[in-house]
Amino acid sequence: MALTIGVDVGGTKVAAGVVDDRGTILEKVRRPTPSTNPKETAETIAEVVDLLKGKYAEVSAVGLGAAGFVDETRSTVLFAPNLAWREEPIREKVEHLVGLPVVVENDGNATAWGEAKFGAGRGENFLVLVALGTGIGGGIIINGELYRGRFGIGAEMGHFRVVPDGRRCGCGNRGCWEQYASGNALVHEARDLARVAPAMAGRLLELGGGRPEGISGPEVSQAAREGDKAALECFRTIAHWAGQGLADLSAILDPGAFIIGGGLSDAGDLLLDPIRVAFEEALTGRGHRPLPDIRIAELGSAAGIVGAADLARVRPLHEASV
Repeated sequence: MALTIGVDVGGTKVAAGVVDDRGTILEKVRRPTPSTNPKETAETIAEVVDLLKGKYAEVSAVGLGAAGFVDETRSTVLFAPNLAWREEPIREKVEHLVGLPVVVENDGNATAWGEAKFGAGRGENFLVLVALGTGIGGGIIINGELYRGRFGIGAEMGHFRVVPDGRRCGCGNRGCWEQYASGNALVHEARDLARVAPAMAGRLLELGGGRPEGISGPEVSQAAREGDKAALECFRTIAHWAGQGLADLSAILDPGAFIIGGGLSDAGDLLLDPIRVAFEEALTGRGHRPLPDIRIAELGSAAGIVGAADLARVRPLHEASV
């Protein structure tokens, strides 16, 4: 049984797991991310890897899923918005610390690979994973292969612009898709509605402690599950933008399936049903072409670990120096 370690490196946590060739996590550990210190971040990654390989001596390689731009050699993080990584040679540093081959991949790509191999994308060679979380991440599988682009930083779909000169985005541009179809966008809609129509948003305000600023994603989801009209309206707004974005991606990529992950996917059909409606209304050539399936991801927060571990398993030799 081939074992590898997958590490999901985010702005707040470093989560790692030993993964077998069936995509099963055998053991998992987690540490806080020292996000402002690149040296300490590398040491934290090495700590969790050493802990796991100490229990599983047959571990052969490590895959890192990093929330940032990863270069074409899968070794350097060019830029990470929530980490102090700028042109950071993280593969070399971690290999030196742990003594194993390391492959670095964008976390959205790693998640897409995990879902394609072991989750909701099994059996589909053309798929797009869209992670609707705080922002929007994703990954693209074309003919069974992970699409990375010429410089390794493709599939940053949250930052294609849907509204010229629209809301300012953390990336520096305005009008990015994630400003209208993400978890942050859902909260923005709910708080805005509570400010301008407090009578309509009574339940949202109640759950938020009486203040629009107290409303967060879980409160909107709870109210929507209760059938609250204001919360359902917020979900329909987000789903409208999400469905339109999927239609644009479909026009370019023509996938067989869209896999919807991220925290918003926990809403299930509350989100998926209006997304499908908006998608079909916006799809070019609708009525005269096959429709891709739109389904919820299966692996949840484990997808990034599983995907990174499998990428290390299938492609460690020519992309790692140890």
